[in-house]
Amino acid sequence: MKKVYATADEALEGLLHDGMFIAAGGFGLCGIPELAIDALVRSGVKDLTVASNNAGVDDFGLGKLLATRQIRKMISSYVGENAEFMRQYLSGELELEFNPQGTLAERMRAGGSGIPGFYTKTGVGTLIAEGKEVKTFDGEDYILERGIVADLSIVKAWKADDTGNLVFRKTARNFNPPAAMCGKVCLAEVEEIVPRGSLDPDMIHLPGIYVHRIVEGAHEKRIEKVTTRQKETA
Repeated sequence: MKKVYATADEALEGLLHDGMFIAAGGFGLCGIPELAIDALVRSGVKDLTVASNNAGVDDFGLGKLLATRQIRKMISSYVGENAEFMRQYLSGELELEFNPQGTLAERMRAGGSGIPGFYTKTGVGTLIAEGKEVKTFDGEDYILERGIVADLSIVKAWKADDTGNLVFRKTARNFNPPAAMCGKVCLAEVEEIVPRGSLDPDMIHLPGIYVHRIVEGAHEKRIEKVTTRQKETA
């Protein structure tokens, strides 16, 4: 089975349709699938539902898809760093389903593990719980959260072999593994494809069974907020 493709556009060929559900890895601008996002912009696919911790910034990451009005609904934990995201939501142009970060990560992981739902205390008694089933366990209320199964997942890893085994680098690991797991098809973009057998099995973060297509490429890896310390004088 061929998994390695020359470009993100080629890797997405035959997968896209209007109204599809996409799960995207990354946290802020760290570990985001830049190449896949750019390919989605070029494709013109629209009315997307996207599950991701946040939506990048105004001119980078998922913010590019918001700017072109290709996203209809976001399932996210955080809006604050993207002014266009906030504007579209407040104006009613964009549907938004808020999820606590841990709940969103677990919804992705659950969907990828064949678990249709789970109970959590997070959000009990808040707007998050509205319309959701509540059950009491050991005297405590819990709400039912559904697992996420996406039509497509797009993730960014550091290294892969040609079978799709992935290694993430440091904090870029964030939402990428659970996002990869919950897609019916997973496209992983990586910085380097290494020979089969060269990855230490104990260092593989996500086995290749979850990954269907791979593309290697260069990434900008923009820093969201550059913070530097003043140089100390002698």
